[in-house]
Amino acid sequence: QVQLVESGGGLVQPGGSLRLSCAASGSIVSIDAMGWYRQAPGKQRELVAAITSGGSTNYADSVKGRFTISRDNAKNTVYLQMNSLKPEDTAVYYCNAHRVIIGISHDYWGQGTQVTVSS
Repeated sequence: QVQLVESGGGLVQPGGSLRLSCAASGSIVSIDAMGWYRQAPGKQRELVAAITSGGSTNYADSVKGRFTISRDNAKNTVYLQMNSLKPEDTAVYYCNAHRVIIGISHDYWGQGTQVTVSS
């Protein structure tokens, strides 16, 4: 099992910044990718950004140029730097860890952290 603990959410004004952190523990060997998803009220959970074990990154079009995902392998932590925040970024943000073992996908989730962008 993999345990994920998020932190860093909160209330910020439009145009502001936040940095989310996700600390992984447990059986973290062979995690192929980690990422951030978000879910706004009444909407489906969507991928925000992901980073592979090799360092390749992927972003949703809506956050490109504003958000940056990074990882500190020594601390088993993934970060999401969010700049130029907009009200539409308001959502619960979830950390995800993904790996494939003998052809079977395994996904692990954090408890979520609320991000609210409002004046």
